[in-house]
Amino acid sequence: MAESNKSEKATPKKKKDERKKGNAFQSRDVISIFMLIIGFIFISKMGRFIGTQLKGLYIRELNNIGTMYELTIANCLQILRDFVLVFFVTTAPIMIVLAFTGAVITGAQTGFLVSADRLKFKFSRISIIQGFKRMFSLRSVVQLVTSVIKVAVIMWVIYTSIQDLLLVAPDMLNTGFNENLAFMMDRMMHIVYKICLIFVVVAVLDFSFQKYDYENKLKMTKQEVKDEYKQTEGDPFIKGKVKEKQRKMSMNRMIQQVPSADVIIRNPTHYAVALKYDLENDQAPIVMAKGQGHMAMRIIDIGLKHNILMTENKPLAKSLYQMVEVNDYIPAELYQAVAEIMAWVYSNRKKAVKI
Repeated sequence: MAESNKSEKATPKKKKDERKKGNAFQSRDVISIFMLIIGFIFISKMGRFIGTQLKGLYIRELNNIGTMYELTIANCLQILRDFVLVFFVTTAPIMIVLAFTGAVITGAQTGFLVSADRLKFKFSRISIIQGFKRMFSLRSVVQLVTSVIKVAVIMWVIYTSIQDLLLVAPDMLNTGFNENLAFMMDRMMHIVYKICLIFVVVAVLDFSFQKYDYENKLKMTKQEVKDEYKQTEGDPFIKGKVKEKQRKMSMNRMIQQVPSADVIIRNPTHYAVALKYDLENDQAPIVMAKGQGHMAMRIIDIGLKHNILMTENKPLAKSLYQMVEVNDYIPAELYQAVAEIMAWVYSNRKKAVKI
């Protein structure tokens, strides 16, 4: 029932965790078609070299047999060494190229993923029940259908190609061996290219299905997404409590700065903003505290207790509250209005000193 509820796309964390387990998307048909194409291209380019090596081996062995008086174990071992050497020289470059191609194409699909988790023993890999599930899964059915299509395509291409060759078979009796060999090689490569072209279409379809199947298997339930969010971001309830505590601490620090303010601009109880301006150290007045509603009343009460000058200016108080954060300088567009108030503050201070 839980599987049917997996309607959410895998999150980046889910994909990252799956990659750590060695579970990455790849299409084996894409790897096969690249290896097939590159392999046959390489073989076609090395055809002359391979033919020369085989011809040389054949001539050398005929010469050796002509001078050989008896067949001994040493002679048999020498013939075997010659065959193995030619086999290695002719096939090693092809094997290396194919291995390199397979590694590159696999890495291009998986992001060159290397996971030690794949080497760990898991009971599910030898479980009969899990084996039956994999055997009758959608992936297995698609792979079976794909394999049948591949075999059918190969048989069809070979059959039609042989039919075409039968039409020209009588003419080959009147041509030389080299011409017939070149013609057969050309026909064989033509068959290979035709098979490769069809397999490219199969690989594209397989790539699309494998990607769909991979994404589908990684889907998550809504509860799994919520649980993952809690693990990475924290429980929303606890997170909210932490934010509330941080906000209260910030408010308390702000309230503690009110006594050091020079003036409080109010509106009259809706907004309250406490400003401070040190001519020698500050480039502009600083907002020491600000509040709205209940917080505005707290700022005003503290200001009254500490005999801080207050003035009522509704538009300025509202602008300062909306535009300036605590401990920030006021913006240039408010300089004129605030300068008039600061001049009033200094004027009142001078009067108080004279008295």
